Amino acid sequence: MKKKESTLKKVFNYIGKYKFAAVLSLLFSLISAVLMLFLPVLFGDMIDCIVAPGQVDYTAMTKLIIQGSGIILATAIVQWLQNVINNRITSDIVRDIRVDAIRRIETLPLKFLDNHPHGDLMSRVIADTDTLSEGLLLGFSQLFSGLTTIVGTIVFMLSIDVRITLVVVLVTPLSLFAARFISKRTYSMFRKQSEAKGRQTAYINERLGSQKVIKAFCQEENAIRAFDETNQTLASYALKATFYSSLTNPVTRFVNSVVYAGVTLVGALAVLGTGGVFSVGSFTCFLSYATQYTKPFNDISSVITELQNALACARRVFELIEEAPEEPDKANAQLSDIRGEVQFRKVCFSYEKDKPLLQNISFSVKAGQRVAIVGPTGCGKTTLINLLMRFYDADSGDILIDGVSIYDIPRKNLREQFGMVLQDTWIKNASIRENIVMGKTDVTDEQIKAAAKSSGAHSFIKRLPKGYDTVLGKDFDGLSEGQKQLLCITRVMLCPPPMLILDEATSSIDTRTELLITEDFSKLMQGRTSFIVAHRLSTIREADLILVMKDGNIIETGTHQSLLAQNGFYKNLYESQFMKV
Repeated sequence: MKKKESTLKKVFNYIGKYKFAAVLSLLFSLISAVLMLFLPVLFGDMIDCIVAPGQVDYTAMTKLIIQGSGIILATAIVQWLQNVINNRITSDIVRDIRVDAIRRIETLPLKFLDNHPHGDLMSRVIADTDTLSEGLLLGFSQLFSGLTTIVGTIVFMLSIDVRITLVVVLVTPLSLFAARFISKRTYSMFRKQSEAKGRQTAYINERLGSQKVIKAFCQEENAIRAFDETNQTLASYALKATFYSSLTNPVTRFVNSVVYAGVTLVGALAVLGTGGVFSVGSFTCFLSYATQYTKPFNDISSVITELQNALACARRVFELIEEAPEEPDKANAQLSDIRGEVQFRKVCFSYEKDKPLLQNISFSVKAGQRVAIVGPTGCGKTTLINLLMRFYDADSGDILIDGVSIYDIPRKNLREQFGMVLQDTWIKNASIRENIVMGKTDVTDEQIKAAAKSSGAHSFIKRLPKGYDTVLGKDFDGLSEGQKQLLCITRVMLCPPPMLILDEATSSIDTRTELLITEDFSKLMQGRTSFIVAHRLSTIREADLILVMKDGNIIETGTHQSLLAQNGFYKNLYESQFMKV
């Protein structure tokens, strides 16, 4: 219950940014309620205009009809304005929440993003905020109006008859107690439903991205079976949430019907009693007020049910927004005019605390050296690069560039010193030119084409419909993995940084193109400290230093020839690739 109250408080914090609009909406709600409450008085007076059968005061009735029409028109205008304001407030609040969610995602450490399905994060930012939007809109539209109507009708009923008003006021709150009892059970079901929906979205997102693999291994039936299990779990929670929430309206309507019957009975006795204090018109007016008084309880109970769902979704969004961001930069030093000396000092790291990966990694790289990192899959090669770029922070030890700890350097400044080409391509839905430039300024078309020619990308780019202005849409318009990798290589060649990281940079490129690019890479690496991660050992023979890794440790270091002479693990790796069968 405390978590739900905390979530509601956070929602109100967002509403607080739009206090003026919220107060204006409440004012319009009050005006609308008061105008609507005048109508029963007019209708009662119209009935009292019928003095006797066949005797009607038409002059007075006509006046009352004109007044009633004016009130109805004014009420419609006020309610329209209130709806406009409510929609604006809701849209702005959900926009702010989504902006905060996206900003937090951009500041979260990669460890969080790696450990959470992307589909679940998408569900929180999109689906959960949509549900919150619907709940907020109902809250503004019906909760405000309902509360003002309840207060207004009590005032008007007290002005007519205190005794009957007490009957209404004392019995009606029973519907709220019933709604609150049901809502306690509804909230937990809606929360589980929202979580299950996030898991289902993550599953669908994963399967859509791997359809080729599923079909290649004939796993369609298994994929359908796994989806059915996820879907059944969601359906179970949704059914329970709907069942509990559907109880609210019938219960409140039953209580309100009892109230209406009580008012009818007591009012009829008052009309038939002696003294004629309570006229038929007044009785009709009171019955109308009783209906208007009880109706908001039905609306509010329905709103409460929707708010349970909205708050359950809001909680998931706020959990994302409140995730701890990356540790802030110390900003004690800035790298400039760097030489490129790199040192790892007793670096230890693990993705999971109970499963150590890198253990006491130490080595030194001189400025301008080409460093190759080799070893079997899963030995920690890419992890080493991730630590150097501060995508992850080491558990212990230190990494220095030109004698300065990378933990004392702002991440932005550190990453500007590296050019990266990975086996995973980074391509966005934009033009070829924008994908190559990627945020760089003051770059001419001639420089872009020169870089593309160096990488070998120019030949396929000029064959595209609009050349460098071709916009890559869904599935990147049929570009092969090799062509996408060439675009990534072009980025680095456009504005060469002081240091290079090549992680299987030519893994998707044909052998002929690889040979051409290797020559350009060799020129590019001249005078630049370069880290090369490769499984094909033929690509790293010219490296100045080769680090051989196994099980998270560096077990051998040296040049290609010296490592072969050691007759150790590296030689076995090399010969396993080139020995004749």
